[in-house]
Amino acid sequence: MSPEVAKRIAHIPPSGIRRFFDIAATMKDVISLGIGEPDFVTPEPVLEAGIASLRRGETHYTSNSGILELRQALCDHLLRRYALRYNPADEIIITVGVSEALYLALVAVLDAGDEVIVPQPCFVAYGPEVTLAGGVPVYLATRVEDSFQVTAEDIERAITPRTKAVLIGYPSNPTGAVMSRAALEHVAELAERRDVFVISDEIYDRLVYGVEHVCFASLPRMRERTITLGGFSKAYAMTGWRIGYAAAPADLLAAMRKVHQYTIMSAPTTAQVAAVTALAEGEAFVEKMVSEYDRRRRLIVDGLNRLGLTCFEPRGAFYAFPSVERSGMDDTQFAERLLEEERVAVVPGAAFGAAGAGFVRCSYATAYEQIEEALNRMERFLRRHG
Repeated sequence: MSPEVAKRIAHIPPSGIRRFFDIAATMKDVISLGIGEPDFVTPEPVLEAGIASLRRGETHYTSNSGILELRQALCDHLLRRYALRYNPADEIIITVGVSEALYLALVAVLDAGDEVIVPQPCFVAYGPEVTLAGGVPVYLATRVEDSFQVTAEDIERAITPRTKAVLIGYPSNPTGAVMSRAALEHVAELAERRDVFVISDEIYDRLVYGVEHVCFASLPRMRERTITLGGFSKAYAMTGWRIGYAAAPADLLAAMRKVHQYTIMSAPTTAQVAAVTALAEGEAFVEKMVSEYDRRRRLIVDGLNRLGLTCFEPRGAFYAFPSVERSGMDDTQFAERLLEEERVAVVPGAAFGAAGAGFVRCSYATAYEQIEEALNRMERFLRRHG
């Protein structure tokens, strides 16, 4: 007889995103606005760096923390972009994507029963990762009227004696929201006053349009109480390389390294070498991709609003998050029927938490012409359903 599955695992639902990918994979002529992955190929110099690394025989483990050259390059990058100074020896760790970095952060700071405030809608892994680390996710709804920015006032109302951390992710997956500097400053003041950690997932930091991305740790006195998560997947089109990082004060980073040592050993060597080249030579490619994402962003947001699927303006990442209220369907019905009838894949907003109900996530990380055709199909769908 097989052993009984742990209750904390049994109670975690499967990803609401993956279900729609699996259905779409069985169909022909599907236009996917569901996948959160760049449609660009990794820039050529980065590819060549990875290939050259393999040919040099660099196929062995690295330091648990990652190769020093990459850690130093990341420190230089954070200093240049956000005036944040980290020590590459003990304040940076290279991880298997940002997902591992998040897991390390949560396991390192949470004791059983500690609470983590998680604003929603949010990336599907946030709540389950808190649970896997032995903590308790406390979900906090954000609102379209506030452009899906979490407020310090709402966070404070959710704080209890068990609160250990606040987990924020801006620019946001799934909404495309970007927090203003003023709003983040209010959160920072609260974090200091109520003595809570902040885990800030900034994987989309380079993908902003006409606004400033503020690195949370760069705010006054926040460096010492923040774990910053970042990576190469989105801005450098390196999802399959699985390379991310965390930056944190040395004591927190040391705790995260312990977890990393016993679960991963080290991030892929080839990907680490390629990431060094991404930081050194990738800027022009990033700027080109951001410009194209912005062109697609304007197309899809204008198109959705024209169809009556009211969509606030996303200022970051590569997602639009329109309301489907006008269709008369809930978000799951809308997504299922749109896929079945018109072969357009979107993700129900409820997959990203209860606060996402009534919306759907549409990724514009797909070709401009595909987005145009998807909008045409959605128009047919909406006409057919009144």
